[in-house]
Amino acid sequence: MPVHTQGTDTAGEPAVHKDEAPSGPRATTRGATASRGRRAAAAPYLLLLPALLATLILLGWPLVKNGMLSFQNLNARQLIQHLTEWNGAENYQEALGSPEFWAVVQRTVYFTAANVVLIMLLGTLIGLLLARLGRRMRLLLLLGLVLAWAMPVIAATTVYQWLFAQRFGVVNWVLDKAGWHSMADYNWLGTQFSTFSVVTLLIVWQSVPFVAINLYAATTTVPKELYEAASLDGAGSWTSFTSVTFPFLRPFLYATTFLEVIWVFKAFPQIFAINEGGPDRLTETLPIYAFVEGVGNQHYGMGAAISFLTILVLIVITSYYLRAVIKQEEDEL
Repeated sequence: MPVHTQGTDTAGEPAVHKDEAPSGPRATTRGATASRGRRAAAAPYLLLLPALLATLILLGWPLVKNGMLSFQNLNARQLIQHLTEWNGAENYQEALGSPEFWAVVQRTVYFTAANVVLIMLLGTLIGLLLARLGRRMRLLLLLGLVLAWAMPVIAATTVYQWLFAQRFGVVNWVLDKAGWHSMADYNWLGTQFSTFSVVTLLIVWQSVPFVAINLYAATTTVPKELYEAASLDGAGSWTSFTSVTFPFLRPFLYATTFLEVIWVFKAFPQIFAINEGGPDRLTETLPIYAFVEGVGNQHYGMGAAISFLTILVLIVITSYYLRAVIKQEEDEL
């Protein structure tokens, strides 16, 4: 009796059509897995989307408008008549060709460097002190740091104005009682150096808590076994700090210094509220200079150009710092 067989290959095995797509439950499972994989890959971007949109709306669009304004001649007449006068790069040429602008740049860099050095030095010392204090004293010191950090900028500036007031200031009264009678009516805002001293004291006082608290938190991540090993090797306090503590704190110190450079460089309310950049505009930094030239002199295009140049100066400073940090990380790898 003849037997009818299906198509077979040369070996007698049933032919397999490899180009046919799989079907059934296995195909459904693979499709669902691929779909879940695509959703999982897209999830981080979807979570970042609200923050990116908020950044574009609140920061990106004002930055674009400010950039457009920097290429315009805009003062009170143009505002009243609703005129748009484009003057190209004249605002930038005028700012860059002004000796006063470069004097302000130099002053801002020196002011930032002095403040950041003091902030990091005092903040590091206080942070290390927190790591060595007992529980009660640590809690008391942390409370004082948090209260100083939480005080609003304008409120703190007003307090410092009262402290260093010429006639009824607490500082002059204490110095007079201590024997420095010439300081009884001293005007702390009368010279460039004394004004910058008050502003520096204010900014350092406001910034040290951030550095100290975060550094103390960083010290808690150092394994105690490393200190025990260093002690067994006969390492003293300084050797233990340089060989164990500092390597763990180095990334934190880099990041904190970077943040403090930005924060001090763009400090505006402290300087403006203390003396509005006086006396004789000798304590103006770049943010104050941009405000005075723009809003104060009603030359808004010039103010916008100076603000953009301020951003460029800050980028140059931070890019050099970031390059050093990246090089350090590459060397460690």
